Amino acid sequence: MEYAQLNLRHLAAVAKIAELGSINAATASVNLTQPAITQALARLEEQLGLPLFERHHDGMVPTPAARLLIVRIEAALAHISSPHVTISRLRAFLALADAGSYAGASIQTGLSLPSLHRAISDLSLALRRSLVRRRGRTVALTAAGFDLARSLRLARVELKAGLAEIEALKGKETRTITIGAMPLSRARILPATVTGFMRRHPEVKLAIVEGSRAELVEPLRNGTIDLMVGALRLPLDEDDLMQKPLFDDLPAVIGRRGHPLAGRDVSKEDLAGYAWAMPGRGAPLRTSWERFFTCTDGNLPRVPIESGSVMMIRQILIDSDFLTMLSPDQLIVELEAGWLEVILSLPAELGRTIGVTTRKSWMPSQVHRDFLEELDLQSKPAPEC
Repeated sequence: MEYAQLNLRHLAAVAKIAELGSINAATASVNLTQPAITQALARLEEQLGLPLFERHHDGMVPTPAARLLIVRIEAALAHISSPHVTISRLRAFLALADAGSYAGASIQTGLSLPSLHRAISDLSLALRRSLVRRRGRTVALTAAGFDLARSLRLARVELKAGLAEIEALKGKETRTITIGAMPLSRARILPATVTGFMRRHPEVKLAIVEGSRAELVEPLRNGTIDLMVGALRLPLDEDDLMQKPLFDDLPAVIGRRGHPLAGRDVSKEDLAGYAWAMPGRGAPLRTSWERFFTCTDGNLPRVPIESGSVMMIRQILIDSDFLTMLSPDQLIVELEAGWLEVILSLPAELGRTIGVTTRKSWMPSQVHRDFLEELDLQSKPAPEC
């Protein structure tokens, strides 16, 4: 079943039945008649393929399926926070926000242009806010539209999660965990976590989205990804996110095998005489690098190449006398192969905390919790023999 087949008023009625214990008690709360709620509930149960309530003479008791779904319904309605948002309006608005044009939204949804215009116009009038503005053939979200898009995306995530959990209850696994992978997480901890998790849950699909924190934080905030693994930002800038540390990582100065500084007792002044390839300003590693060199006459070494790509930096180092500051874990293959070597180990105060970042409002399912458990397990140091 697709989320677009749902009816938000009917879902609100299901939540109220569970809360109040009967259809009669729910009628006033959702402004629907008893026959309308009864019919809506029967249709939803048919669509889901599972009963949502056990009917007793003294009321209605939620089934396990209902208990799973109702948590998601309540979360989705909290994100929506308006009775004027319908599934059709939600779908139309998010398609327009994603596509950036009515034509693109039409292709994405299969809805006609007049239907899309009417849905967006009705939503804007009902909410008494301007949501989009035209820019030639494209449209841009207003500030109110941007905030609404984020809320509706999070509501959509909850509805999809609820339906996926119902399918899992029926024995059909459709759940996907979408992970934002920052550079350091890709070296060791995330691959080990993925393989460990897949041994336990071979039916669950994992989608790994690679990028820098700047590229991943907005998809995390709007629900496109579930969690983000990598260097934590201290202090945390976004008040709707939360972080959990996993382990500390200590970077090192790395250059090619046979670099002029290799095997020497090098000073900061020696290091400052070479060009560097580093992530852009604002990245935690770049900040640590700047802190390291603050004592050298106030002048930082040259950074002709700014890149967050370990693959790019690796090749630059192999082919030149450039230096970088990276975790040895990120270049373990190249170091073991003898292509690169550690020029200087760094003091502990330059270490970074690696961890997982999630939304404060996120409600992980059991498979999400199992993934986080595996992540914790893989972040612990191996026992000594």
